[in-house]
Amino acid sequence: MPVELTVDRVANGGWCVARHEGRVVFVRHALPGERVLAEITEETARFLRADAVEILKASPDRVTPPCPFSGPGRCGGCDWQHASLDAQRRMKADVVAEQLQRLAGLEWKVVVEEVPGAPDGLGWRTRVQFAVDTDGSAGLRRHRSHDIEHIDRCLIAHPAVEEVGAETLNWRGGASVEVVAAAGGDRAVIVEPRPHRRVAVPDVDASVLLDEGKRGTRALRGQASLVERVRDRDFRVTASGFWQVHPGAAETLLDAVLDFAQPKEGEWALDLYCGAGLFAAGLARAVGPEGAVLGIESEPQAVQDARWNLRDLPQATFERGRVEEALDRLDLEVADLVVADPPRAGLGRPVVDRVASLRASRIVYVSCDPATLARDIAWFAGHGYRVDGLRAFDQYPMTHHVECVALLVKEPI
Repeated sequence: MPVELTVDRVANGGWCVARHEGRVVFVRHALPGERVLAEITEETARFLRADAVEILKASPDRVTPPCPFSGPGRCGGCDWQHASLDAQRRMKADVVAEQLQRLAGLEWKVVVEEVPGAPDGLGWRTRVQFAVDTDGSAGLRRHRSHDIEHIDRCLIAHPAVEEVGAETLNWRGGASVEVVAAAGGDRAVIVEPRPHRRVAVPDVDASVLLDEGKRGTRALRGQASLVERVRDRDFRVTASGFWQVHPGAAETLLDAVLDFAQPKEGEWALDLYCGAGLFAAGLARAVGPEGAVLGIESEPQAVQDARWNLRDLPQATFERGRVEEALDRLDLEVADLVVADPPRAGLGRPVVDRVASLRASRIVYVSCDPATLARDIAWFAGHGYRVDGLRAFDQYPMTHHVECVALLVKEPI
């Protein structure tokens, strides 16, 4: 039976916070200040989860969701389609600020900036993974569920992704299909088969790769890599590898990182979790032939891509391995500058401690999770680093995700 709730503030993860009979309720499909009827979807010992199914008093920030598949019990890909873009960015800023205050004890005025390339918040996602059901139909997962929402198109998908038409094709024998569109015009479809099943791959205008699990991907048709272009440089990126999914993100983040890092000729810089070498390229140009840049990355194909992409910059070298293991193996003791772009789990305490031991004057931390960023900032503070700058970017409109770039500087002893 629905319960009436008065919604308070926004919370991390696409939720808003309310209370019911003294218990915290995390509510989706609501906005701060609204009064709603909500269905309880989950109960734990500490809190409840709920979906707002009827809006009794709407926020002035509420809009009609542009996607017909958005809403309670529907597709889980977007969190904030019912909020204006300005409101989405204010809520993301509130979340980043709250995490910094709560986890790092840091008071910071956060502004979330628009990323060029998606002025209406739609058509930006250049990599979309669809789930496939047993009859071969593709769709998107519902929120916190393995159930599939069958759709005819995804409004946040880039037009080049939608041109493949994965949602309308049959992928019998597949478990998932991922469509990738690169800035250079290349497209790829990566198909994960069900165990002991052969996938019937339809005819598509894209390279087709088979995901073979621990053995990696294998090209069935076309090329296994794509070309991404950032200003005057092309980057070869393995189709199944990492690249920013918003078409304006790579250039935006590169500019932000270099602006904070201020690399100087002759300096020794590290690019941790370097991927295909985006930041390393900018750093290598700045430090020049008298300086050096070392990129560290655990994915073997990404290391190969980075070496190929920066083959004209001999001052940039790349090592494969987990960051703390590689730093120890190479016996690195000092660095002038460190850039780190870890996965959502953040650096973690062992990597923070090891990076801090290098005594770099500047650390530029790129993060897609404000909670792990704030946690790691607190640990860096214990090593004498303070936050000297922070920018946040709306790389993922319509969702709760936000990208941050933080500058940490070493306090003088």
